[in-house]
Amino acid sequence: MSEPLEQFRQWYEGAVAAGVVEPEAMALATADAGGMPSVRFVLLKGIDARGVEFFTNYESRKGRELIANPRAALAVLWKPLHRQVRLEGAVEVLSPEESDAYFVTRSRGSQLGAWASAQSEVIPDREWLEARLAEVDAQYPDSVPRPPHWGGFRLLPAVIEFWEGRANRLHDREAFRRVEGEWVASRLSP
Repeated sequence: MSEPLEQFRQWYEGAVAAGVVEPEAMALATADAGGMPSVRFVLLKGIDARGVEFFTNYESRKGRELIANPRAALAVLWKPLHRQVRLEGAVEVLSPEESDAYFVTRSRGSQLGAWASAQSEVIPDREWLEARLAEVDAQYPDSVPRPPHWGGFRLLPAVIEFWEGRANRLHDREAFRRVEGEWVASRLSP
């Protein structure tokens, strides 16, 4: 396929259809200003011709790293299907309108949690977090607005690699690299 983001979308939809547990789970690797890497899982929330979307607290470690060093790598593994996809590239902050549009689709509990959690910060104990959630719940008895410190990012891939497990460890690997706006495909040895 000449359009790797479309192939990624098809593989993702195939994982959903196959009943893979949490097919949207992606490992996100970022690096701080000194180059120290960190990785954690985030949830895939959109795939289109521009890239791959996910959402978080901008003040979290990953949010701060992405704003200071707007490059990242993502990896998705659908183990039951023997498939993996890796993406690398620049990252952009989604517009407030795009973040608002997604925020209203979240459950009320997730919306409140975006306000209550000082993500990645040290807190005194679990009770502090529960009390903070109760405060926010009382503050917003009806609709919950999107916090200004919470929203989305889009990874704009420059590299996408598809991996499929095969017999004798002769796995199938196809890589795509964006060169002057066009995708160039190559086959990699396993």
